[in-house]
Amino acid sequence: QVQLVESGGGLVQAGGSLRLSCAASGSISRINNMGWYRQAPGKQRELVAAITRPGSTNYADSVKGRFTISRDIAKNTVYLQMTSLKPEDTAVYYCNANVFTSSDSDYAGRGYWGQGTQVTVSS
Repeated sequence: QVQLVESGGGLVQAGGSLRLSCAASGSISRINNMGWYRQAPGKQRELVAAITRPGSTNYADSVKGRFTISRDIAKNTVYLQMTSLKPEDTAVYYCNANVFTSSDSDYAGRGYWGQGTQVTVSS
């Protein structure tokens, strides 16, 4: 059993900052990629930022220069530092991780999702 738990969401004024955290727990052997997605009402879920185990990152164009993704491999935790927040950043943010357990092959892990955390940016 693998569980991802997000924290750090909330209400913030435009221009403010928030830091999201996501900690994975359970029978984890290894985590490869981790990432943050978001979904606003009536819109498609989109990738916000992702980070590989070696540390390569990828960002949506809309958040480049404002958001920073990082991770602590030893703690199975990924972070999303959000600055210069805009009302259009308002969404439910979901943590995702590609997790290997003892039941998985060496070639592919399984995707797990957190429960989501609400981020609301007021204008």
